[in-house]
Amino acid sequence: QVQLVESGGGSVQAGGSLRLSCAASGFTVSVSRYYMGWFRQAPGKEREGVATIDRDGSTTYADSVKGRFTISKVNAENTLYLQMNSLNPEDSAMYYCEADPFPGRLGTVATKYWGQGTQVTVSS
Repeated sequence: QVQLVESGGGSVQAGGSLRLSCAASGFTVSVSRYYMGWFRQAPGKEREGVATIDRDGSTTYADSVKGRFTISKVNAENTLYLQMNSLNPEDSAMYYCEADPFPGRLGTVATKYWGQGTQVTVSS
């Protein structure tokens, strides 16, 4: 059974840092061969894309996190990461990772795999 398990969330003060992890298990999911991304959803708000990373390592970021967040993956660990620096209260949300073997499907109803999320709370 394929699973994406997020971890690393928590409560921090504004200006602090967190590193989120998304461990992929199940023989069909390899971070080296999948398009992967981090998404977040705050209470009362729509789910939004935070960062994505292609199979070749190309990355994209939401304007709101550029220069503060870094998405990366370690193929040998089969794990996706999100380094979050200079956090502010607007970053508070449930963070989810997603994976799909095809481009253009992350963040859509067609996304093949997603995790249960990890909560990030930033206090001012």
